[in-house]
Amino acid sequence: MTENIRIGRAAEMLGVSVDTLRRWAAAGTLQTERSPGGQRLVPLDEVARLVGERRRAAADRPIVAQSARNRFSGIVVRIEQDRVVAVVEVLAGPHRLVSLMTSEAVDELGLRVGDEAVCVVKATNVLLEVPAGRDR
Repeated sequence: MTENIRIGRAAEMLGVSVDTLRRWAAAGTLQTERSPGGQRLVPLDEVARLVGERRRAAADRPIVAQSARNRFSGIVVRIEQDRVVAVVEVLAGPHRLVSLMTSEAVDELGLRVGDEAVCVVKATNVLLEVPAGRDR
């Protein structure tokens, strides 16, 4: 038997309103149950199903615009991965870029050495250095 949660908590977990969940229930998109006191309850399995569907749907939507301007196309030349974190190195022209990410992200992306990849750099700080030998 699955655990049930109140409709308000389910709405919070899904990032939608209670009214949206009521509409989904009326349309048959979401299964709900009633408590002995008449409160609408949502099985936790239903919430997990909807979260999974929404995640898959979001992955299928192509990116059409973004704010980052620094994009470097290249080839994955090194992946060092343990159970939690991974280091992925990409050779992009004369540049070597290193990304630190979760091992789960490497697996989800299906990254392998030799794959094409695009490194997107969005930094909040850019440091400037002045080389020695210049008159001040």
